Amino acid sequence: MNHGAGGELMQEFISKHVISHLTSTSSEVPLEALDDSAVVDGIVFTTDGHTVNPLFFPGGDIGSLAIAGTVNDLSVIGGEALALSSALIIEEGLELETVDAVMSSMATTSRACGVPVVTGDTKVMEAGSIDKMVIVSSGIGRRSPYLDENLERASRIRELRSHWLTDNNVADGDAIIVSGNMGDHGVALLSFREGYGFEAEVSSDIAPLNKMMSSVLKAGGVVSAKDPTRGGLANCLNEWSSKSGVGIELDGPSIPVSEPVLNACELLGMDPLSIGNEGKVVIACVPEAADDVLAALRSHPEGRNAALIGYATDRYDRVVIRTEVGGRRVLETPAGDPVPRIC
Repeated sequence: MNHGAGGELMQEFISKHVISHLTSTSSEVPLEALDDSAVVDGIVFTTDGHTVNPLFFPGGDIGSLAIAGTVNDLSVIGGEALALSSALIIEEGLELETVDAVMSSMATTSRACGVPVVTGDTKVMEAGSIDKMVIVSSGIGRRSPYLDENLERASRIRELRSHWLTDNNVADGDAIIVSGNMGDHGVALLSFREGYGFEAEVSSDIAPLNKMMSSVLKAGGVVSAKDPTRGGLANCLNEWSSKSGVGIELDGPSIPVSEPVLNACELLGMDPLSIGNEGKVVIACVPEAADDVLAALRSHPEGRNAALIGYATDRYDRVVIRTEVGGRRVLETPAGDPVPRIC
């Protein structure tokens, strides 16, 4: 299961058993870069498989997840999402009311973000051969009209490696910003699925972030962005650190985590920074732009809890957190997501 959980073991599996068999390309952002989307001849392209269990949970469902997750992957690399596809793989015997509810949720989320589903496919498999429903969604987009001006502001401060918001574009001094509370989605799924019954119900943070990302790019100075899904913030920042060749130092108390999520993680022995999110973005920007980026994030409901949590630094070659008591600890890449099948 950990080979599909978004952490270190999945990265190793993909490198050894997937990418090693496929042809390398000269794309602007190629497959082997392992970014959230590829870019080919200026076209942004991504695909996602969704196997979430259960299909419906507090704050969302597999339908809203499929739309939002795909739109977000296009948006965080600096793309403007244009259209989506959706392939449904359905278990024989699944109630038609369930199918209708999922499709209604997909339609609602699609309208909310302004990105239509324009093509797809449907398959039915024998009862017991899959778990209810799997959705595979793909998306295409073009370069955001605000990306060039955004990067131009950053390039006045320092040299950039990429003219997209890729994982390898982070450098010493860049500010690290998150758009809101970490861990909501994974804890919501786990609590609901396992029936833990925490005192305060935690809802998933599923949301399409394309409109918020447009505001962020208008503010300018952003060099990298990523949605911290499987493996959470820990996996996201370790990818940046490894691909960019720079350390990251975080201020632990500044990282926003809601009290119910924090309490649940303490009870279950989990790190909220390693738990997946579905409506958050992590941003690296030149420090001069940090205040403007924060203001842009906070102008949207999805970014009202945005916070500056640290800086990239050449003093380290890994991700380090300053703790509340003044010590430091290494934030390791998770082997996998501690909550399976959350997306």
